[in-house]
Amino acid sequence: MTDDDFDAGGNGDRDGNASDVSGPGNSDAVSDPADQLLVLPTDLRSELKEPLGPIETDPDALLAEVDDTLIAVGDVVTYHLLEADRRPDVALVDERTERETVDEEIREAVTESTNLEAVNPPAEITEDAVWALCEALERREPTTIRVDGEEDLLALPAIVAAPDGASVVYGQPGEGMVHVRVTDEIRDDIRDLLDRFDGDRERFWTLLE
Repeated sequence: MTDDDFDAGGNGDRDGNASDVSGPGNSDAVSDPADQLLVLPTDLRSELKEPLGPIETDPDALLAEVDDTLIAVGDVVTYHLLEADRRPDVALVDERTERETVDEEIREAVTESTNLEAVNPPAEITEDAVWALCEALERREPTTIRVDGEEDLLALPAIVAAPDGASVVYGQPGEGMVHVRVTDEIRDDIRDLLDRFDGDRERFWTLLE
């Protein structure tokens, strides 16, 4: 599983680069220890490099398969969906790609309608981020969450919290966009995965559910 870097040709970002969530990035964000819920263990990093759903390189083709709520994780994925005239119902962005600052065009496009903010350091899932995600899903209008840190791992709680039939989209390095259609089966798979994280899992599930 990775963040949002791709282009319509499936070659990563505009420079052909892409990043993943298999290790900590370079963000300076630091969570309050009381806010930290889950931490990605080392033995899961390689497993999270595998896509959780089919990969699509064409935003229009992907959107043709979207029937319900659309959640975008990452700046470049969000940008390409906006360029295809579809504003995600929930977008999670951190103004970075390949752990470098996104260019100004992308940053302005994806943060124009920022509604919520959350702190979520690399390789963590924080209470702040879970609260923001749940709040966004309850709203009746498109909501953008600007994350101070990294948004990559937030695709996982998004899949669990999203309604049946929703689409969660994130990027796969050098390949395109991963489209996860939310079903009971994929939700159970992600629950099992999250239960292997370190941290306060009981608190995490209480907040998310």
